Amino acid sequence: MSHYQRIACLSTESAETLYALGAEQFIAGISGFTVRPPRAREEKPKISGFSSSRIERILAVKPDLAIGFCNLQADICRDLAHAGVEVHLFNQRSIDGILRMVAVLASMVQCEEAGSQLVAQLQAQVDWVRTRAAQWTRRPVIYFEEWNEPLMSGIGWAAEAIGIAGGVDAFPELSGYHSAKERIIADPMDVVRRAPDIIIGSWCGKKFQPDSLRLRAGWDTIPALQNNMVFEIKSPDILSPGPSVITHGMRQVSDMVARWQEQQAA
Repeated sequence: MSHYQRIACLSTESAETLYALGAEQFIAGISGFTVRPPRAREEKPKISGFSSSRIERILAVKPDLAIGFCNLQADICRDLAHAGVEVHLFNQRSIDGILRMVAVLASMVQCEEAGSQLVAQLQAQVDWVRTRAAQWTRRPVIYFEEWNEPLMSGIGWAAEAIGIAGGVDAFPELSGYHSAKERIIADPMDVVRRAPDIIIGSWCGKKFQPDSLRLRAGWDTIPALQNNMVFEIKSPDILSPGPSVITHGMRQVSDMVARWQEQQAA
């Protein structure tokens, strides 16, 4: 056959997408961080971490293609290329980028029709969230916290989801940076000064602890804390740039904004 048969998915979103396309039979191995769909962890060997991996574990599943994501996997992809494996390094950083990734990945396994259908379904969900937001005239300021030590604001596609859902990103000047280090908020009082109406915690790889926010100096004056508008979105739902950002993360943000709107109207 003319398409790839044994794909090593080095990050979660490629495995999620191939399952959503009904093309999971072409997955030779997955990242250990893969959680969606749940059966992937039972059906596929775990062959890599994220920013570090042992090449021999990946080569052991005899991939004819390895799919990675972003600069953090560039070295892994380089080593695989040296070992003779074809690689494709995605770098999607926006909602449109996620949709493009789905379409490209579908073409790699000759599932173009399924890809078109999946893109259309995802676009319809984005449009629904945007239409829902259009009914509201007030837009809450939303602080998205990706990490707590040090404080780190949300990545680009999370900020974009906030905007589509009817919110205003509290740190728009940071969301455009790809590197986590460039999204560090050096002074926690900067969050206080921006007075977010909603706080979303999505600590990458660990459970968000909302009560800890009240222990931060000066934070008791933040509207989100005063009005109990502090929420968690699990990191697999919004921090991996695949379909789940739209199907799970964006929808949760939309529901949070709806709750805030109801509170304002009460």
